[in-house]
Amino acid sequence: MTEIIPAILVKDFSELNEKLAKFVNISSIVQIDMCDGVFVSSVSWPMGKGDEESVQSILDEEDGLPFWNNLDFEFDLMVINAHKKFDFFARLGAKRIVFHLEAETEIDFKEFLESLDPYFKDNINIGIAINTTTNINKLEPFINYIDFVQCMGIAHDGHQGESFDERALKQIKDLRLKYPELIISVDGAVNENT
Repeated sequence: MTEIIPAILVKDFSELNEKLAKFVNISSIVQIDMCDGVFVSSVSWPMGKGDEESVQSILDEEDGLPFWNNLDFEFDLMVINAHKKFDFFARLGAKRIVFHLEAETEIDFKEFLESLDPYFKDNINIGIAINTTTNINKLEPFINYIDFVQCMGIAHDGHQGESFDERALKQIKDLRLKYPELIISVDGAVNENT
């Protein structure tokens, strides 16, 4: 099965609302890239200064993410040790959460995955993203605790407009051989040609 999930990287809540509106009745899920300015150089909603009001209204359940009744959301967390803020991202309305392996502390992250509350395991799909230089064997300690792996199709996480990095194709092939049933996604520079 092939599923195309549009991805957006936005600076603020207004831009989030504007971009999500384009996908209502077109897609059932949208990936929202979240950047902390530490793991990657860019900063995006909800990690930037000035985002507190929009974030707090969602956390207080006064509002939801724009179009929450029409769309599900996948959060691509380009955030250092994002697992430590899991409750925050879950409360924002994620249906899927992607952690970047290179941004996590291995021992803490494995303990987090092992001890994840069954409610979250049943309601939120957990994925791990790997960059184009990461050996797939680094996924081994986590593979039994996740729902999918996201191979990055670009060399620099957190940036849009880059060319497709063909090293992702080898990762995909190797993952398929090692884990035949694993859901594999690709993020970055994906288009009709690539």
